[in-house]
Amino acid sequence: MPELPEVENLRLGLVKSILGQKIKRVWVQKPKLVSDKGTKRSPSNSKKILFIKGITGEKIVSIDRRAKNLIFRLSHDKIVLVHLKMSGQFVYQPKDKSKSIMGGHPIELSEKTLPNKHSHVIFELEKGNLYYNDTRMFGYLLYYNSPKTFEKENHFITLGVEPLSSKFSTKYFINSLKNEKGKIKTILMDQKIVTGLGNIYADETLFEARIRPDRNASTLTNIEIKKLHKVIIRIIKKAIKVGGSSVATYRLLDNTRGNYAREHKVYGKAGKNCSNCGDVLKKIIIQSRTTVFCPSCQK
Repeated sequence: MPELPEVENLRLGLVKSILGQKIKRVWVQKPKLVSDKGTKRSPSNSKKILFIKGITGEKIVSIDRRAKNLIFRLSHDKIVLVHLKMSGQFVYQPKDKSKSIMGGHPIELSEKTLPNKHSHVIFELEKGNLYYNDTRMFGYLLYYNSPKTFEKENHFITLGVEPLSSKFSTKYFINSLKNEKGKIKTILMDQKIVTGLGNIYADETLFEARIRPDRNASTLTNIEIKKLHKVIIRIIKKAIKVGGSSVATYRLLDNTRGNYAREHKVYGKAGKNCSNCGDVLKKIIIQSRTTVFCPSCQK
């Protein structure tokens, strides 16, 4: 699943490509994707009709991001909430059928044929078509007719603060971790204190802060928390600047891969030598996720 830097770069790419365009027509081939966001979803034809009628004729006013979610704000205060999940992809193809631009997980078929069997939601815009493709259909696109209706759903109630917002202060981070007793990596990844850190950036920030990923959060000193706080901000800023990591299948909207993967010190490098001390990097499993760290540098 893409982490915060990758989703932010996708957002920026979409803004450049489709902002201000009117949605002329909409096709929904798989109602499941616009019906709900749960793991087990039943397709709703009524929600499909509402989705199509609600956004047809509206303009794309802005595209925001909250954690790993994209929020399309349309004219007349309408909203579409999108999450790509594991295998979602956006492809924008101009009317002149010049080179398509893709964002999300690459789907080989999309590079040859559009629409294709994975094109489940299609938006005809004024200057081209925007395709939502998804091989596994875990993603979702949910329509809301007003900000009030959207806010009533409380989609983000369990999410912590954004790592680059003013709310993510040292004081906030110290107070938030004070009573936490789980492993620090688990806490960073559960999104309840700070959002957007997945497996990649949790490993990388903890290495830079010299903290073991399996360390109990309650044992961290204020000095260690302050250091981790600074590292999170620095690494997320840098990853956004260079386009994210894209270590597996994630692509940016301009069809390039993010190059922060070149900066990785520990992620995916179990068995190799630590860039700091030369010791062998070790691998453990935390929350069913492979975790890599340096047993000498991280305490």
